[in-house]
Amino acid sequence: MKWQPMAASLHKTELKLLSPSKLNHLLQLCSNSKCLNQGKIVHQQIIVYGYNYNPFMITKLVQMYTDCDDLVSASNLFDRMPQPNVFAWTSFFTFYARHGMHNQSVTTYKEMKRSGVLPDNYVFPKVLKACAQLLNFKAGILVHKDVIVCGYESNLQVCNSLVDMYAKCMDVKSARWVFDEMVERDLWTWNSMISGYVSNGLLDLAVEMLNSMRLDGFEPDVVTWNTVMDAYCRMGFCDEAWKIFEHIKEPSIISWTILISGYSRIGKPGASLRIFRDMLNYGASADSNSLSSVLVSCRHLGALMCGKEIHSYGVKTESGIGFYSSAGPALLTMYAKHGRIKDARNVFELMDKSDVVSWNAMFVGLIDLGLRHLALEYFRNMQRMGIKVDQTTLSAVLPACDLKSGKEIHSFVTKSSFSLVVPVCNALIHMYSKCGCIASASTVFSNMFTKDRVSWNTMIGGFAMHGFGHDALKLLQEMNCSGFSPDSVTFTSALAACSHSGLIDEGLELFNSMTRDSGFTIRMEHFSCVVDMLARAGRLEEAVEFIRGLPGEPDKHIWGALLTASLARQNVDLGKLASEQLITLEPENAGHYVTLSNIYAGAGRWDDAVNVRKQMESRGLVKPSGQSWIENGN
Repeated sequence: MKWQPMAASLHKTELKLLSPSKLNHLLQLCSNSKCLNQGKIVHQQIIVYGYNYNPFMITKLVQMYTDCDDLVSASNLFDRMPQPNVFAWTSFFTFYARHGMHNQSVTTYKEMKRSGVLPDNYVFPKVLKACAQLLNFKAGILVHKDVIVCGYESNLQVCNSLVDMYAKCMDVKSARWVFDEMVERDLWTWNSMISGYVSNGLLDLAVEMLNSMRLDGFEPDVVTWNTVMDAYCRMGFCDEAWKIFEHIKEPSIISWTILISGYSRIGKPGASLRIFRDMLNYGASADSNSLSSVLVSCRHLGALMCGKEIHSYGVKTESGIGFYSSAGPALLTMYAKHGRIKDARNVFELMDKSDVVSWNAMFVGLIDLGLRHLALEYFRNMQRMGIKVDQTTLSAVLPACDLKSGKEIHSFVTKSSFSLVVPVCNALIHMYSKCGCIASASTVFSNMFTKDRVSWNTMIGGFAMHGFGHDALKLLQEMNCSGFSPDSVTFTSALAACSHSGLIDEGLELFNSMTRDSGFTIRMEHFSCVVDMLARAGRLEEAVEFIRGLPGEPDKHIWGALLTASLARQNVDLGKLASEQLITLEPENAGHYVTLSNIYAGAGRWDDAVNVRKQMESRGLVKPSGQSWIENGN
């Protein structure tokens, strides 16, 4: 029986002939097709013929009203039920899940338990999903206990929801325990566990689980492939993700977006842009997430025209509000990166001013442009409008602060819940270090309840900036003891601290230990630190020998460090060597020619100085104008 053709000819007289079972069937049709008005007609007849005292009939009515999104009518009926059964309660859980009302779902679950009604295998998945979305770990554990008490710990759907809940609540160990104890698994189970590993940063385990899944007889679907691709991209192995992508018969927009954002994240914006074009040629329609990702690539690539084309495409294919709400931040920062402050402001005006993300993007854009004071002005405007700041706001604004405004924000942080937020404390350490208050930076660091690797790196970098080499090395030892492994930034900061403090032997020992003890892959910036360290100490010949023994071609930072020291020590030969190498690396940089010319002039080699100037002029290069920046009160 179909409801729609029947609804046009159905009259009350015909309803008199229908039995309770047929009325129930009609109510189900109303639920399926969301026909609220027809459902109300059936409800009227149920009352007329006295079926409204039938518990089963009332339960079906509650279900019909919730399915048709009439929560008021459903609640009125429910409240008049002498003893609502689990099916009536389930109708509300279904409604809350459909509308994302997760708090109401958890609250209703507690009310149902207090009423003496036991949950079943339909209720548990919906409530566990609510706990997962709310990251309410405590409530999730209590629901898990009820699952065991009620005997549903072997139910497939319930266990799948438990795996998902634990994974989203960052307890991947418990998620894996539930997974291992399951007597039955399906593709959803495997996808949830793999996704749980990825979301918790256990990327190697996610990739390993793909092999286990196949050994268990399950073939990956597009969700599986997307998740594993995401894992590879987060590890920086985007080429491995690309190999997986090529085996997906029908890649989704999510598949394309993972690759676009992945290549952008590892510093290959050109590849990201090519994949976006391939996606359009393939016939896929870009959504707001893919547009945001490719705009980030345009920002890093310096591809303004391409960014403007994507802006135009987004306005045409997405609704204005939807496009600027999602892709607006990436678009704004892209324009700011190219110095297009007017375009950045125009985008900001089209974004939702009540959304803190819009303001955060504006702060980042203005700071990129070097407009620190304007960024602080926007921050004050945001506060006057009553927009609540978040940790991203504070982390973005603090680097723009002078000491006075930085202390004001620190006072706000101390009075709020942000005093325990690690990224905010890291930004405070950086602000104080930059403003010359290394003691205040150290106090913030020492008072942190929890630290991450960025915390240690920022503090070591602060000590390096102020020439406190011994303090930096001591902190590096503490970092190792605390369980955090130093990374590239850590070693660069520690080596810089040794260089600025004249701790040459300590710095060389640290450099040698990087590969000997840590098995660390040394990068060019570490070689540059060693050259700077030797050159600052006047050991110029040693520095040159070190450069000649490098495994790769020295970059401009290495030759720049040697040049600076050569000028300070008035070593013309090494200064000439460094300048010539810099000119080879950056032939369009007029400053290198000017420096070399000055070196020759200082040594009385006027003919050579004139020849270098002529060489510069023949290339059409102009000496850069000198600039200075004086800030009153700082």
